Order: sequence, then structure tokens, then C-alpha cells
Amino acid sequence: MRILFLGDIVGKPGMSAIKAHLRDLRTEHRLDLVIANAENAADGSGLTVRQFDALIRDGVDAITMGDHVYRKREIYPRLESDRRIVRPANYPASAPGKPWTTITAPDGTTVAIFALLGRVHTRPVDCPFAAADRVLEELPAAATVKIVDVHAEATSDKQLLGRYLDGRVSAVLGTHTHVPTADAAVLPGGTAFQCDVGMTGPYDSIIGRSIERVLKTTISFEPVHYHVATGDVRLCGALVHVDPASGRCESIERFEHRAEA
Repeated sequence: MRILFLGDIVGKPGMSAIKAHLRDLRTEHRLDLVIANAENAADGSGLTVRQFDALIRDGVDAITMGDHVYRKREIYPRLESDRRIVRPANYPASAPGKPWTTITAPDGTTVAIFALLGRVHTRPVDCPFAAADRVLEELPAAATVKIVDVHAEATSDKQLLGRYLDGRVSAVLGTHTHVPTADAAVLPGGTAFQCDVGMTGPYDSIIGRSIERVLKTTISFEPVHYHVATGDVRLCGALVHVDPASGRCESIERFEHRAEA
């Protein structure tokens, strides 16, 4: 089974790249499923209902969210009702949305998906390790393939969760910091890992935002709105090849497609 996990979709450039390229990429790479983090789709922060519908229509099978999950209140009902989107599993049980979900691949394989937030340099949240254990206990036995989005600032958070879940899930893939890392590997227990798969958005930027605006605030301390940048748009993520019977990952490779090439 070939699964493409796309990193944080950032603003209109990221959304447009998905619309223009994802269908062709699915065919070119013989993709069975596409999962994407979309918490930055709405001008860099949050996700609207219209954007959710567009992503599904344009070829995304399931969506993970991170710390900006609640930026757009209109998405709350969809978080509760639609199986194709999850909020972080280590948010409180009362938080809107589902901590995990399952979708069915074209060959009938049940694929489980959940997201975890890190705790280093971030807003306090529940323990991601305990949350992962809880989700794994709740998942149906039929879910042989399990994909985890670790949305965190620190590489240590991501690496530790990768090692903690090695052999228990198919892939642990990092998001949030928007810069692809060169550490994609299959861990000893058969779990694919990458600290950060990068973003789907403009790379002529500071993690997706206008360079000039970020520099202005950084140098002068004068607060300005960080506009989403527009140049050098790429779809970035990780392409994992998983054995659907065992759930073990057979290979992982960094994925990058330049939308403007």
C-alpha cells in the first residue's frame, strides 16, 4: 500500500497546489491514500468548511489538524460529524472533534489515523505518550495500518514518540515546523519516521510567511500581520510503502513536487 502524507497546507498557495496537482500525482505515484495536515489552510491558521470540502474533492482522503484546529469556529460541526478529519488525540476528551478515525483503502484495508501534539515549547496539553496508548487500545483490531501525525516544535518530542511507537504503528510523521528534515527512515520495529515532512506551500518565505513582514517585526518589534507568501510553491511530505497485512512499513522517502516547475 502506497500512502502519501502531505505536510501542513499553508494558505491559498498550498490549497491551489493541491487543486492543480494532486489528482495527477495520485496517478503518477500509484497512490492508494493521501493524508494531509490542513491546520494552516485558512490564510495560514485554521481550516474552513469550504476548504475541507475542496481538499476532499481534490484528492485528499483524510485530514489531520494541530494546534490551530479551532481557529475557524465553522469547522467545529465537521470535526464532530465527519470521519475524514481528526483533532489532536491529547486534547481533553471534551474538546470538539474525534481523537482518531479509520478510513478504508481501495483494497479494503482499514487504516487508522490520529495526531498528537508535542509538549516542548508549546501550549500545555495532555501527555502524548499516554494519549497514544489510549488510542491504540481503542482502535479496532481490523486497523492493521496506523498513521500518526506528530505536530510538535522539538525534534526530541518527535523522535521520542517515534521510538515509543516503533513496532506499534506504521508511520510516525512530524509536522508543524514546516521545514523538511533529512532523517526519513524505517525504525527497527518497522515504523516509518521523519521529524518533519515539510509544508505544502510557499518556500520563498519564513515557514510560509512573507519574509519582509517577519523581518520587520523581528528587527523592530513593531507588530504586523504575517501575510502568507506566494513564491516557490511545493507539495512536500513523505511517501510510505506499507504491508497492509502486517502494518509494517517497507520503505519511506521524502516527497517533493514543485508546483511551479
